[in-house]
Amino acid sequence: MDEIDKKLLNILQKEFPLEECPFQIVAEKCGISEEEALGRIQKMKDEGIIRRIGAVFDGAKLGRTSTLCAARVPEEKIDIFVQTVNANKGVTHNYRRDHEYNIWFTVSAATAKELKKFLAQVKEKTGVEDILDMRAVRTFKINASFEV
Repeated sequence: MDEIDKKLLNILQKEFPLEECPFQIVAEKCGISEEEALGRIQKMKDEGIIRRIGAVFDGAKLGRTSTLCAARVPEEKIDIFVQTVNANKGVTHNYRRDHEYNIWFTVSAATAKELKKFLAQVKEKTGVEDILDMRAVRTFKINASFEV
């Protein structure tokens, strides 16, 4: 990763332009062509340095509800459990942990009732009953960015 990659990452995290051609603007700020910027970004995505590029919204201010869940999933059910969870468009993160509760995910829904229904469907489809629903009671941060 060279200085241009680092500059790209900082711009993508902190000052992504809400314009018709955002990557052209990002490229100009880095002194490179849009084509080169897109190539570098794609390479960083392929290498796992960039996971996603997207906005972060405060769901509660938009009237939505969300939760962090931790599930205790038997090894033989992990694939079906992850596929079932990831099929919901409200799931933003889903990852495996080396812990008794080995699958953790975040999900957002329009209402608390919808969220409860989703979790019930996951339990029904997968047979995994031990899912902790850990809704936030206080927000400490909404965004994390890292100076590169």
